Amino acid sequence: MMTKVFSLALLTVLFVPAAGAQSSQSQALKYPSIQEYLMPQASEIALAKSAAPVYVSDHATIKVFTASGFQTAHEGDNGFVCVVMRGFTGAPTYTPVQVRDYINYDAKTRAPICLDPLAARTVLPYYELRTKLGLEVKTAEQIAEGIQAAYAKGEIPKRPEVCFAYMWSADQVLGPAGHWHPHIMVYLPGYETLLGTKHPESPLPSIGDDEGTPFAVGVIPVDDKLAIKARP
Repeated sequence: MMTKVFSLALLTVLFVPAAGAQSSQSQALKYPSIQEYLMPQASEIALAKSAAPVYVSDHATIKVFTASGFQTAHEGDNGFVCVVMRGFTGAPTYTPVQVRDYINYDAKTRAPICLDPLAARTVLPYYELRTKLGLEVKTAEQIAEGIQAAYAKGEIPKRPEVCFAYMWSADQVLGPAGHWHPHIMVYLPGYETLLGTKHPESPLPSIGDDEGTPFAVGVIPVDDKLAIKARP
């Protein structure tokens, strides 16, 4: 049974004060060394596969993070794609403004995710572009501008309908949230609410990132017993 009542969306509330106190220093932030983002390939493959049930991840394409972006380590046959997101990969593009830099610059984030076939086609290119811009040491604002321009020009796919991804890893490190419940990410282009839940005493499920934009993401926790440990 779940013991926490806050969602990834509530990071906005939890970290706004700290982010505000550091706002004058935001321009001085520098990305950590690329070495801090890397990990042994075998460990990364195992971590990526822990994002989803084995009947999904054993047949999924696996991509690993390198100094030049995500590279395919294994070709799957079911259309799913599993990767381990870094901070700049999965940080919000537009909102919450106060924490974007913090998440972008966090080298400890290891967020295994396994995207369904539609998300692999329409969402993964967005994540890969964010990663490319992050590796170019762009600021959160520059990444947002780059994403917006690429989407407007059709350089990354439009999101015509809802799709989803598994994030069931027991070993996930989601920036300041650390280890969190296994959950489903639901990509909901243009959505501003999910099931009408906005009350602070009942925040889940909720829109986690970029509410009201093409990049809106819903977060639906699942039973903690479904969490999956990475298998060496």
